[in-house]
Amino acid sequence: MIITKTPFRMSFFGGGTDVEEYFKEYGGSVISTSIDKYCYVNVRHLPRFFEYETELAYSKMERVTDIDDIQHPAIREAMKMLDMKEIRLTYEADLPARSGLGTSSSFAVGMLNAFYALKGKYVDKKRLSDEAIYLERVLCDEKGGWQDQIAAAFGGFNRIDFDAQGYEVRPIIISPERKKALSDNLLMFFTGFTRFSSDIYKASEADIPESQREKKKQEKLELLHRMKSLVDEAEQILVDKERDLDDFGRLLDLTWKLKKATSSNISTDAINNLYERGIKEGALGGKLLGAGGGGFLVFYVQKEKQEQVRKAMKDLMYIPFEFEDGGTRVIHYSPEPYELKVEE
Repeated sequence: MIITKTPFRMSFFGGGTDVEEYFKEYGGSVISTSIDKYCYVNVRHLPRFFEYETELAYSKMERVTDIDDIQHPAIREAMKMLDMKEIRLTYEADLPARSGLGTSSSFAVGMLNAFYALKGKYVDKKRLSDEAIYLERVLCDEKGGWQDQIAAAFGGFNRIDFDAQGYEVRPIIISPERKKALSDNLLMFFTGFTRFSSDIYKASEADIPESQREKKKQEKLELLHRMKSLVDEAEQILVDKERDLDDFGRLLDLTWKLKKATSSNISTDAINNLYERGIKEGALGGKLLGAGGGGFLVFYVQKEKQEQVRKAMKDLMYIPFEFEDGGTRVIHYSPEPYELKVEE
């Protein structure tokens, strides 16, 4: 039996510039961190007592004999890719899926890590993130960026730069005290709305009339260029002890406004009202995490204002969290003998 533990991520700046169509031409950059909320993937070979050969337990239960009959696209394609047979897979997580924290990509990374461990193979973080990107973006044909898979595999507080050759993960060098101060000034709330990030990307493209698409494309490009430029500024705020850390919060407010302008599907009236309520009660800035449409709101709030912001958000679930540095890992490894069934 193998159990992997893979963190979810919180993205601060540069989201949208990690999409392949953008960064291969213009380069992209994001700042994100993994947090101490995890998904767990438990995998073992299925004993041969059953009429089915694969058992999957996630939000649904699947029992199939033919891999092609698996409904979950990521599990189906990953099993084909790594030639996995006769397995039982169980998924559980600290937070709900489709909530803006890269949950599907964390699952993909954790699943691949578990599959390799079941085969008795060690795979480094770079390969896990590369293969998770290939699994989701190519084999499953899901729209979106690359940052989620990378953050889940590597873990930590990083700047990730993208170009036509690929990507580079660079830890942001910030003192433990300043990093703790940043963490203490962030409040996260669950809005209760969930959507697939790939649906947000598809909707943002489909909702534009043909006659306006070229103009909208140029406007979005300018917004993405501006969002990318904020990554440099945000990094300077973090690493320069002379800079006011509160500027990080003010910059979050700016990047959220820019992101909302890229598509009408990023936010909703309900989310806008919640955000404005948080700002009115003292938050310096914040954003909706993920591609948009719902999930988690994070605010940057000075200590003395946090109680009133939490009261203003009393209808939402408050989620305490801390940054983490581990990335995906195998937390239980008890290999079992397995011989491939001989077909008669």
